[in-house]
Amino acid sequence: MTVSTEIDAALAIIKRGADELIVDAEMRKKLESGRKLRIKFGLDPTAPDLHLGHTVVLNKMRQFQDLGHTVIYLIGDFTSMIGDPSGRNATRPPLTREQIEANAKTYFAQASLVLDASRTEIRYNSEWCDPLGARGMIQLASRWTVARMLERDDFTKRFEGKTPISVHEFLYPLMQGYDSVALKADVELGGTDQKFNLLVGRELQKQYGQEPQCILTMPLLEGLDGVEKMSKSKNNYVGITDKPGEMFGKLMSISDDMMWRMIAR
Repeated sequence: MTVSTEIDAALAIIKRGADELIVDAEMRKKLESGRKLRIKFGLDPTAPDLHLGHTVVLNKMRQFQDLGHTVIYLIGDFTSMIGDPSGRNATRPPLTREQIEANAKTYFAQASLVLDASRTEIRYNSEWCDPLGARGMIQLASRWTVARMLERDDFTKRFEGKTPISVHEFLYPLMQGYDSVALKADVELGGTDQKFNLLVGRELQKQYGQEPQCILTMPLLEGLDGVEKMSKSKNNYVGITDKPGEMFGKLMSISDDMMWRMIAR
């Protein structure tokens, strides 16, 4: 098998089941370099358990591991205190440090049901976010404009609908983007609802003199209601550590059409 054929095969695996790859040519160039790429996926420990929706991205991370790349499983213990505003029509109540620490304890163990734990680099973004301090936060905020922040669809809708947007919510995409700078990520994965945040990371890397990360978005998995995305807060989820009987009962409750969509993802 030629190098070109190997790259084609790797790209086919990477893109299988994905919603969008930004940018194909850059991804090919990174693969052609022959080095182990740094693949980043972050989750905020906003609840104690992971669900099947999370496994859509975790399975893709496992594929990267099997291709020989370095997978970074990032636990957003700092960003959880801000609260991800993605897809929200109201300000998310910030969690306390105690809540975050309690939830984070279970995240890696549960993710290891999909990932190879021995080949997974686990990081916490408080490692570099806490040392930033007020001065560093102001300097980071100076790299983005309010106009660009309002390009984000959910912020625009809330602004036009006169729904309050707290200033700290604008910090979330910046902090998630700064994670990519700190980790020198080559690729970042996330759901389609995370595209804006992932693009912020790509732009910040350019500003910090780094090669910009490629972005791979994965489709969102609908919850048991077949309408909203799977979420513990909406109580429409199947936990990956649910008891077998409970998991079976939940999955049997969904429609046939929904079942096929879940299998495809």
